[in-house]
Amino acid sequence: MKTYYPKKGDIQEQWYVVDAENEVLGRLASRIALVLRGKNSPRFTPHADMGTHVIVVNAEKVRLTGRKMDDKTYHRHTGWIGGLRSTTARKLLEKKPTEVLRKAVRGMLPHNRLGNATMKRLRLFAGPTHDHAAQKPIPLLLTKAAKEKDH
Repeated sequence: MKTYYPKKGDIQEQWYVVDAENEVLGRLASRIALVLRGKNSPRFTPHADMGTHVIVVNAEKVRLTGRKMDDKTYHRHTGWIGGLRSTTARKLLEKKPTEVLRKAVRGMLPHNRLGNATMKRLRLFAGPTHDHAAQKPIPLLLTKAAKEKDH
């Protein structure tokens, strides 16, 4: 028996939309990363781009539990001696509302060319509207409670 690998022509692009309002950052990011990789598809192939796009609206209204809003720090380095720059999650949400979620999702994807290509299929919007209605995105249900509410 041979292992099936989908070819470029076999993979159909799918678009999902997620409302991040009142969602916990880590749980939301892990679900988005799973869908972006294509692991929710029975045709999942670890080394292939599965063509899944995710649109996130209300990214600025994501929730952090406990005292993470003030205790969680994000670091970057300028490349110069003594150039370590740090900022808290609260300051980053005020300055760049979508960056906290972008960093969380990026940390859950492979750190290689496939991960870079996957990140290009993530669209983040701070507000409630997005400009990808033409792609007819499917709402992505995140929690068990949300699934029961719809049925």
